[in-house]
Amino acid sequence: MANLIDALEAEFAREKALPSFQVGDTVDVHVRIQEGEKSRVQIFNGTVIKIQGGDGLRATFTVRRIVASEGVERTFPRHSPIVQDVQVTRKGKVRRSRLFYLRDRVGKATKVKERRDDARPTAAPKGKKQRRRARQEAKTVAAEAAAAEAAAAEAAAAEAAAEAASTDTSEAAAAVT
Repeated sequence: MANLIDALEAEFAREKALPSFQVGDTVDVHVRIQEGEKSRVQIFNGTVIKIQGGDGLRATFTVRRIVASEGVERTFPRHSPIVQDVQVTRKGKVRRSRLFYLRDRVGKATKVKERRDDARPTAAPKGKKQRRRARQEAKTVAAEAAAAEAAAAEAAAAEAAAEAASTDTSEAAAAVT
């Protein structure tokens, strides 16, 4: 029975996965709208206030925005063909999985702090063994970077030599004829 459900879900699953985003992120959702026989894409931008359903076929996410001082929420199925694309415009820093408290807020109070991935400094190792291990890891990373740089330089030199040889060969063939 589970295999049958998995087969049906695989049939309707999205081929191109949406980019990863989290609750609190500000996103632009590109939604395809059908008007009669014509189809167009409309962008719905707002803050993600809820994600539910995990990675399954029934997964949904809810986006909230303020239009003419009125809150508008729209829930999108993650695997729906109506959702063309999702672009993350700003990453939000939140400590909850549901941001329903934004419904009661107005104006600038609805802003979510911005999350910066490089903002968190790593703590220095405290113990002697930890410091030694951290130094060793730093050395290996530096050695790997140097080896990769040397390999890239060697490959560039070999490519330049091969190009020079092919140029010399073509000049020699032109001189013979």
